[in-house]
Amino acid sequence: MAETLREQQLRMARFIRDPQANAPPPGIEERRLAVYRQLFFGNMKSLLSGSFPVLHATLTSDQWQALTEGFYASHRCQTPLFTEVAGELVDHLQTREDLPGWVAELAHYEWIETVLLLGENTEPAHDPGGDLLEGVPLLSSLAVPLAYVWPVSQIGPGNIPLQAPIEPTRLLARRGADHEVHFSRLAPLAHALLVSLQQQPLSGREHFAALAEHSGVAPDFVEAHGLALLVGLKSEGVVLGTAL
Repeated sequence: MAETLREQQLRMARFIRDPQANAPPPGIEERRLAVYRQLFFGNMKSLLSGSFPVLHATLTSDQWQALTEGFYASHRCQTPLFTEVAGELVDHLQTREDLPGWVAELAHYEWIETVLLLGENTEPAHDPGGDLLEGVPLLSSLAVPLAYVWPVSQIGPGNIPLQAPIEPTRLLARRGADHEVHFSRLAPLAHALLVSLQQQPLSGREHFAALAEHSGVAPDFVEAHGLALLVGLKSEGVVLGTAL
């Protein structure tokens, strides 16, 4: 009996996920099945619309319907938390080669704001007055350097790019003391420095040397401009200080 009940439950779940590819469970009238489908899929669709308002508004209603139906039918979420479902859609869109590239990037851009808004302010132990050149500068956990092929901050209804620009869109997303998420454009050196801080625990001087070697720019130039950048970023709370 338990196995029969489980099979009934699985058949019902498969039909609700994707009624086009799965037969309905026997013994349940079509009207009732439609109610269940609308209840489950409708809630998910509403949740995603609220999490990605710009993407939702930019796509046509048919495109949004197809996108959410595809996600609901084929993606297997790794979390039971509603607050993390948006991240699951971002992961799903990375696999959708049938969609324009800006769709996945715009979704990621919108999702980052939610991540920073909900993130806990648990910064590592650090010395706020540490030497940013000789010490190991620490990036705030509430600041994220971003780079996109598409101009995600400009995409919206009536403004859909037909091709990617030559230069990527480099951004800094950070949650400020006002508990709001702010986005700002980054110059190539600033973005490269923040990514370097994010990826490896080196002294400021070592970061600058690595950036100079990678870019082919004179080390003295990178160090002088990089140190000024670090000082400015620290004043904004993006850089915390140095590791203890």
